[in-house]
Amino acid sequence: MSAPVERRAFYDRLAARSAAPLWEVLAQLVTPEPRSPCRPHRWRYAEMRELLMEAGRLVTAKEAERRVLILENPGMPGEARITTSLYAGLQLVLPGEVAPAHRHSQSALRFVLESEGAHTTVDGERIPMWPGDFIITPQHAWHDHGNETSAPVIWLDGLDIPIVKALDASFAEHWPEDEQPVTRPVGHSRDHFARGLVPVDWKRSGAASPVVHYPYAEAREALARVAATDEPDPCLGIRMRYVDPTSGDWAMPTIGPFLQWMPAGFESAPYRSTDATVYVAFEGRGRTRVGEVEFDWEPKDVFVVPSWWPVQHVVAEEAVLFGFSDRPVQEKLGLFRERRGNR
Repeated sequence: MSAPVERRAFYDRLAARSAAPLWEVLAQLVTPEPRSPCRPHRWRYAEMRELLMEAGRLVTAKEAERRVLILENPGMPGEARITTSLYAGLQLVLPGEVAPAHRHSQSALRFVLESEGAHTTVDGERIPMWPGDFIITPQHAWHDHGNETSAPVIWLDGLDIPIVKALDASFAEHWPEDEQPVTRPVGHSRDHFARGLVPVDWKRSGAASPVVHYPYAEAREALARVAATDEPDPCLGIRMRYVDPTSGDWAMPTIGPFLQWMPAGFESAPYRSTDATVYVAFEGRGRTRVGEVEFDWEPKDVFVVPSWWPVQHVVAEEAVLFGFSDRPVQEKLGLFRERRGNR
């Protein structure tokens, strides 16, 4: 028997015993640099909004439980992933609708794109939703969404669904009614934890920030003040992360949200990092080059930069980008790495 034939027969005997030879796959498992199936892509908001409104005519929020268009990375079709570790989607609640209350193991963020005062309720606290607001739904927190206004509300969802799925740790429950009781006043979490004070006997009970609402008006003012005194980073402009004010850590344990300001005419130096990143162009216009892929963007467009792909932004109008990645996980595991310039 020739060596290749004998080897193949050996591999077949291994497979029959649920084993396999590492030497045949080692180069694919332990790579010199990240080799991600994630691909750069941009979703035009105008196009996605039209499709979302069509979905609103075809299915109710209650029928769907969550009327969301998943933003599927073209490198991973059918997997409900925008990056290898994170999920993203655009959610719509029409006037008079309620997206019913439930809770789950997965952590979620909302970044509001359109709203005239709709709301979400998180563990009994009703939160008004205004464009640019960043809202957290911590893992296992009850949440429902309602729209008592005359205009649709649309936001970007970001969840750690792929991470929780990889760990086989998913649980979910439904509240017996469409809406949970409102037991806390508007601004409750901010009043208790975001004013430089916390209740003297407070004990942490979860991994996420106890503040669930970060209004855009306050974040935008902070960006403007920092931009007035600090030179923009050559790669990132002015980038500031949302934090847990009780610890200074990222606002979420598995998802790292941030805001990034860049002045008109700014051309960023090349930058790459191991955390594949989802961006929303909330203000301004520009274009981004990711590897050999280039696309322009305008307000509310969404785009994704895969792990370790070089990225550069060229800004036509003063811009604010909202973004998120799995950087908190990578930092805790000692895996995060970045490279600046053309090194």
